Amino acid sequence: MGHPPKGDNQQRMSTLFSIWHRIQHTLFPWMEEVLDPLTEKQREFVRVIELADIQRHICPYRWQGIGRKREDRLAMVLAFVAKAVYNIPTTKALIAFLRDGKNLRRLCGWESQGDIPSESTFSRAFEEFSRDGLGEKIHAAMVMQHAGPKLAGHVSRDSTAIEAREKPLRKAPKTLKVKLKRKRGRPRRGESRVEKEPKRLDFQPGRSLEENLADLPKGCDVGTKVNAKGYKTSWIGYKLHLDSIDGDIPVSAILSSASLHDSQAAIPLAQKTAGRIVNLYDLMDSAYDAPQIKAFSTTLGHVPIIDANPRRGEKQEMDPDRAERFKNRSTAERVNANLKDNYGGRFVRVRGAAKVMTHLMFGLIAITATQLFRLLE
Repeated sequence: MGHPPKGDNQQRMSTLFSIWHRIQHTLFPWMEEVLDPLTEKQREFVRVIELADIQRHICPYRWQGIGRKREDRLAMVLAFVAKAVYNIPTTKALIAFLRDGKNLRRLCGWESQGDIPSESTFSRAFEEFSRDGLGEKIHAAMVMQHAGPKLAGHVSRDSTAIEAREKPLRKAPKTLKVKLKRKRGRPRRGESRVEKEPKRLDFQPGRSLEENLADLPKGCDVGTKVNAKGYKTSWIGYKLHLDSIDGDIPVSAILSSASLHDSQAAIPLAQKTAGRIVNLYDLMDSAYDAPQIKAFSTTLGHVPIIDANPRRGEKQEMDPDRAERFKNRSTAERVNANLKDNYGGRFVRVRGAAKVMTHLMFGLIAITATQLFRLLE
């Protein structure tokens, strides 16, 4: 995989700087002439929607002149981004917040309180956005335009539990399999041995991203993990698998069932990230310690640095240079915490994988834009 030309990198960074400069020195002064003085949170919201360039993704949702004229979908997308930026738990609370806040309401596109749609209209629009994967499209375009051309040092890969308010799917009862005891050593002449069944990790490197994503379970179920203190914790919902680069910028995400092991999403996530950015190192914890994952990372031209899993015998210590680089993996933990604490990750009130993913993506859009601008400050 070739690196982008240096001149192209400079041009893209110049584009990002010009957007930041236009917002700071043109857009903010103009807004403060027609609105009340902007709060810091309102300034953050403006930066996010400007960098996300949401308007260019709204064409499929515009009214085509047939049937009853629908509510402005652009204003509603902006409102959902505001919901993430302000960490508002519910759509009902968002509507109340918009009615009380003149500045934010007008920034979204509604002049008066009576212009704000009902909660059911918001719900229908959100379902439409979720069906089309709008949040993922906006985020992918942002990453490829503003982070893609710049060589990234480290990709930090990790997952986080997403609690949901829905019933877990019932799993089909497992069929009893008779395990045949495998003999050690080489088989005798003419002796047949039972071959090991290939696992998902064995198939993934030879399949496309779309095939791998279709193979991952996405229904709500029960997940279990061991926390930092060594205790098992469980939750009902999903698991968000996330790749982040230096600067705490999330670049790609996959949502799966809560019970899916982290390693099962590593290769699809690497495929998605490789289509957006160029990086040098892949940093992963011991849950990803599998030869298939290491080999795939190497085929992408990356250096995999994965914490050894004790289950493979005595734990091997990393070389000092790799151990030093591995410290950058805290990026993944910071992004996960930021999403949950500040951008709606703890307030999942929708049901179904598509809607949950869209809810989380609005938060990731806000984080991505905010972190990109912080690199320029």
